[in-house]
Amino acid sequence: MELIKLIGIVIVVIGFALKLDSILVIMIAAVATALVSGLDPVVFLQTLGDSFVSNRSMLIFIIVMVVTGTLERNGLKQAAAALMRKVKSASAGVVIGIYGIFRLVFAAFNVSFGGVAGFVRPIVMPMAVAAGENRAGKVTDRYLEHMKGMASGMENVAWFFGQMLFVGTSGALLVQGTLRDLGYETELIDLMTVQIPIAVIATAVTIGFYLLLDRAYAKQSAQAEGPGVSAESIADDAKGE
Repeated sequence: MELIKLIGIVIVVIGFALKLDSILVIMIAAVATALVSGLDPVVFLQTLGDSFVSNRSMLIFIIVMVVTGTLERNGLKQAAAALMRKVKSASAGVVIGIYGIFRLVFAAFNVSFGGVAGFVRPIVMPMAVAAGENRAGKVTDRYLEHMKGMASGMENVAWFFGQMLFVGTSGALLVQGTLRDLGYETELIDLMTVQIPIAVIATAVTIGFYLLLDRAYAKQSAQAEGPGVSAESIADDAKGE
């Protein structure tokens, strides 16, 4: 009889196979599992509420993804590229570097932009491609791939070092706990203070390195034969996905 408690899994599999409403299927599976397990209704609602609160960050991430996808389909990439074309002196390296600075500052307050999928792909990349066209005249496939790598690298560096500037993050608590086990009592504010110059230097070095790389890649792209990739084509491809 213990196997009947797995009825929730059966309901989920059948519901998804029939392509029914996902949220409705999950709720029915949860209620059915609670009933066959003899779970008190009040305890069930309390458990459901606790799970919702403890996983709210994941829910926010999903909402951001849905909103970003909707904006993308309604011209977000085209608008970002058009804005960047008005700044003739900008380059892809400059765009990525400015993004890294903003990413670091907001990470210090534990504010996420949505990462590569939520912000870099729909906003930073079209702006970088448009700026690359201003500098090189065209963007080859090879140059585009290098842009993607630099934008993703900047995202990782700025967020990795920047989140340690926020007092109370899981990383800071881990460092504090490890030092305590080794016999060193430290305060979270002290860890943040030590991290500031490291985060600034790491981000600055990355920006400088990417500016040099972008200059070389833009030169290679300008000298390459054949047509280039436009910001509009990237936006249209994404819109058609």
